[in-house]
Amino acid sequence: MTAREDRELIAGQLAKLTQTVEEMAGQLQSLRERADSQQAQADSQQERTEIQQERIDLAARELAEVSERLQAAANALRESI
Repeated sequence: MTAREDRELIAGQLAKLTQTVEEMAGQLQSLRERADSQQAQADSQQERTEIQQERIDLAARELAEVSERLQAAANALRESI
C-alpha cells in the first residue's frame, strides 16, 4: 500500500467517524429534547397534583367546620328539649 492509499484510507475512515459522531450528536440532542419535554410534563402534573391536594385539604377543613356547627346545633337542640 502506498502512502497516498494510506492517506485516502485514513481520510475515508475519518470522514466516516465524523459522520458517525454527527449522527450521535443529533441523537443526543433528540434525547435531551425528549427528556426536557417529559420533565415539563412531570412538572405540570406535579403542579396539578399539588393544586388538587390543596383543594382536598380546604374541603376537609370546611367539612370539619360544618360538622362542628352541626354538632353544636344538635347539642343545643338536645338541651332545649
